[in-house]
Amino acid sequence: MAGGTGLGHSDYLRTILFPDAKVAPGPSLRSGDFGEIIVADFIEYFLGYWCPRELRYQDRWNRNDSTKGCDVIGFKFADEDNPGPADELFVFESKSGMSASGANRLQDAIDDSIKDRLRESMSLNAIKRRFFDRGAIGDARKVERFQNQADRPFRRINGAAAILDEVVCAETNLGATDGAAHFNQENLRLLVIRGPSLMKLVHALYERAADEA
Repeated sequence: MAGGTGLGHSDYLRTILFPDAKVAPGPSLRSGDFGEIIVADFIEYFLGYWCPRELRYQDRWNRNDSTKGCDVIGFKFADEDNPGPADELFVFESKSGMSASGANRLQDAIDDSIKDRLRESMSLNAIKRRFFDRGAIGDARKVERFQNQADRPFRRINGAAAILDEVVCAETNLGATDGAAHFNQENLRLLVIRGPSLMKLVHALYERAADEA
């Protein structure tokens, strides 16, 4: 893709593909993408869901515009050869807070997760289409299994995550978070991930990715 631009791989990534490091909304997109990937890794490698997260970013043509749809979707099959009601669809909303704003990002994630009721079908369709485009028919069929709950029952779990810098986390009253208005309250999972100097880490990861291209 860098061919014809007159740019080397590193400069191509920094100026055309990656969100801007300094000009808004680039930094917030970087932190948001980082948060989504961390959540996807958590539900895949700690909770055992299949989470094809790489598909979410492949069609982003505007580097300073976020990808629409559900943030993170995971799939779990009790028996991959025999779909059944014990299969699980995990739909997560992720919010990053890496600088002080006074907002409760976990509450923001819960509130936005309510919108996933409408976004879910479009997001599943987008994932399936991208698998078809790759010729990954088997993976497309795995996603298809969750597109008609009335005929093919499964368990739906919703999640809300906040990825917070330690300073922001210390200033956030997480105990005041309220999920009572969520449509799937009984199956709503909350996740908080925190760490020091997270924005510095995010920028460092983008620089390393560019330098190693």
